[in-house]
Order: sequence, then structure tokens, then C-alpha cells
Amino acid sequence: MIGCMVRFHDRILRTVQIGVVVALAATVAACNAHRGGPLPGHASNEWTRSYAIQPGGEFQVVGAGGTIDVQGTTNPTIDVKAERVVRAATDAMAASMAPRVRISEDVTPDKVVLRTEGLGGITVGVEIAVNFHVTVPVGTKLRLRSANGDITMTNVDGTIVVSSSNGAIIGKALRGGIDARATNGSITIDMAAVSKDPIDLRATNGAIQLSLPPTANANVEATCTNGSVDYSGLPLQLAGEQTKRRTRGRLNDGGTPIDLTTTNGDIHVLASAPGVAP
Repeated sequence: MIGCMVRFHDRILRTVQIGVVVALAATVAACNAHRGGPLPGHASNEWTRSYAIQPGGEFQVVGAGGTIDVQGTTNPTIDVKAERVVRAATDAMAASMAPRVRISEDVTPDKVVLRTEGLGGITVGVEIAVNFHVTVPVGTKLRLRSANGDITMTNVDGTIVVSSSNGAIIGKALRGGIDARATNGSITIDMAAVSKDPIDLRATNGAIQLSLPPTANANVEATCTNGSVDYSGLPLQLAGEQTKRRTRGRLNDGGTPIDLTTTNGDIHVLASAPGVAP
């Protein structure tokens, strides 16, 4: 009887050991897949919301790990489509996780703040990105921040504060002030009109290109550490000492302060093409 119990205990122990080995093998395989290249499993899930907001209110995206695309419209609401993308060891594993990627909402009558919070806890062998596609009413202020991904803004006339760690910042047909910071990526901004609010563009590793209406009234200063400054095509009245890495001047009657700075990259200040405004 004792011998039977010992053999039964040994079989249970071997079963547990096999299960542990299988679990560890799956974890190691997922980790190896992550280190060796793109994870083979992929799935996505769409998250949608619509928010009423007071005129001139603010919309924020914080902690995004993907792209952010914002377009201005005449609609009175903020409409959001967020694509939650997960890569994992298998498609099935990714599909089970995608709907669980959390996006928190902080909503008041004059401000909407969305935060990407991921899955929570410790995740091994999993990559998560959330790509935001947003339309905002005319006059909405924007505050956008992404860790990995391009940020694009089109036809926006509210003030903008935007930053990206690893991605480009692109603005098309903008009309308000903008404060943009890019760590590893370029900044390309096209202004359909220049307001009284400052334009401040700063990059660490990337070029800066700013297009301005030739009739705009502004004071421009552009400085780069490793690169050159080009302002061809604009009637810029130079002021003070000029070098290939630093330009200061007045556009027409002067007015709106424009400050462009990059460490590694060129700076181009151009005239906006006719008809850029929608």
C-alpha cells in the first residue's frame, strides 16, 4: 500500500514538473520572439467615444504609445477612434489582450483628457500601441504627447502644445500658436495663418521646417547647433549678426514671436504655397 502511494505521488510530481516546464518554455519562447524580432501574433480592437465640449475647450492625449492624428471640423463634438494594437507570441494571445488595453477618461465641460494605461501589471513578450484618430471643433485647444509615433494635426486653429519622444510632428493648415518638442524626430509645420500667439519649435535630433504666409507679421529667430538655417522665399529683414547656424529677422511689420531651435538638424523657413488653407 505504501509503495502504491509513493508511485502515485511520483506521477503527480512528474505531471506538475511537466506543466511547469511547458509554461516556462512558452514564456521563454515569447521572450525570445520579442528579442529576436517582431512578435508574430497581432490583433487590434477599436475604442470609440464622442464628447460634448464648450467652445474654446481643451482636448488632451497623454501617454500615447502610437500615432495621434487630429483634424479640425465644423462639428460641435470631439469624436475619437482609438485603435488598440497588441503584438504577442500568437494571434489568439494578442486577440485576448487587445480589448483589455485601458484608456482612462477625465471629462469636464471644458476639457477632455485621455490617458493610455496599457494592460496593467507585469507583461512579458507583449507590445502595445494605441493609435488615436480624432476630430475636434473649431477653436479647440490641443495638448498631445506620444512616446512612440508620429503626431499629425490638420486644419486646427486653437493653440497647440505637442511633444513626441520617437516620432515626427506634422502640422498642416494651422492658424493658432504652437509649442512643439521632438526628441528623436523632425518637426514640419505649415501655417495657413499666423495669430498673435507664439510659434516655438524645438528638436533634439531632427530637422525643422516651418512654412509661413509671405504676408504674415512676425519676428523670427532660428538657431541650430549642427546644421544650417535657410529662409529662402521669404521677405525677411535681417537684424543683428547672422551665421549659417543662426538667423534673426523681421517678417513684414514684425509681431508674432517665432523661435526655432534644433541640436542636430537643419532649419528651413519657407513661404506657404498658395491655397494651403482649406
